[in-house]
Amino acid sequence: MLEININPTSALNNITLLQSQLGGKIENSSNKSVLTINSEIAFGEIICSEFDWGINYIDIKVKFFDDVMIKTESNEFNPLRFMYAFKGHFNHKFGVDNVERKVDEFHSLIFTNKAGGENYLHFPKNTPLHINMIQIERQSFLKKKSSNVSSLNQRLHEIFVDTDYEHRFAHYGALNLKIGDFIQEINNLKGKGMVKTLKMEALVYEILSFHIQQHNKSQKGVPLPTSLSSRELKLIRILSRKIIKVPADPYSLNELSAESGLSQAKLQEGFKFLYKRTVTEYVRHIRLEKARDLLTTSNLNISQVVYTIGFTSRSYFSKIFKEKYNISPNEYRKKIIEHRRIEELAA
Repeated sequence: MLEININPTSALNNITLLQSQLGGKIENSSNKSVLTINSEIAFGEIICSEFDWGINYIDIKVKFFDDVMIKTESNEFNPLRFMYAFKGHFNHKFGVDNVERKVDEFHSLIFTNKAGGENYLHFPKNTPLHINMIQIERQSFLKKKSSNVSSLNQRLHEIFVDTDYEHRFAHYGALNLKIGDFIQEINNLKGKGMVKTLKMEALVYEILSFHIQQHNKSQKGVPLPTSLSSRELKLIRILSRKIIKVPADPYSLNELSAESGLSQAKLQEGFKFLYKRTVTEYVRHIRLEKARDLLTTSNLNISQVVYTIGFTSRSYFSKIFKEKYNISPNEYRKKIIEHRRIEELAA
């Protein structure tokens, strides 16, 4: 096992210290550093993005060729960390612990340590990993007027306001596929500059909110549906991703049940738990989201959009589009065209 000791003084400094141990090349922009690694130790990239009020977003897409243990000390840079195993798994322990705790794929970890304490993150060898981390520098974050940490449950509130680092805390979360969906949205973000940064920052706060909601549910003892296993929920997520990728297919409950091997009742329960919608409602929602995207970005006329997303009736499409977005497809397209014209005149 390779043990790496780093003592960062900031999130971006963390990347520089990792480079000194893992090798690779760093590219910096205004608020982002990208470490690209291709060495005997690892292959992949680590991206660190900084936002206002002490929020840092770190995306680790790496394959290590040996077991790697990263040890950090809690010094003046001692953020509250929210981690998520989007692909693969990792282990965590504090220096005072003898046993590591495993964080499985699609599971989360929230942790911070006392001043002077040691944190250990153990990454397995020969396993493609995608580990996501949000770091909150509490002294900066608490200056944000809208942070409203008083609304947190008592335990998290204590940790957020612990700017003297007197508490050691770890919460190992249950399966949470929704966080993975937001991470995928960040990966799929298009555009550049300020617009992309603002979209990404909004999604980072969404991820953070789901970490906090999950902790709240855990404190209240809210369990996963007892009739659905983690494996079955993962199968439902695979189906949902397929629907997003190909919304026009003629999905039916019977076919999805046969494809997944899950009963129709379990499919309905799983979609309601993960997406707050029945299967039919979820398919309709995805199709309408795709339609709005096509109306915004393509030159397809409305009849072509209807066909592309899998509907057969233009009148039905117009009806449910207006119900969802409070505007008809025709009116929406006119607004988009007018907006483009204004942008062209301003250019």
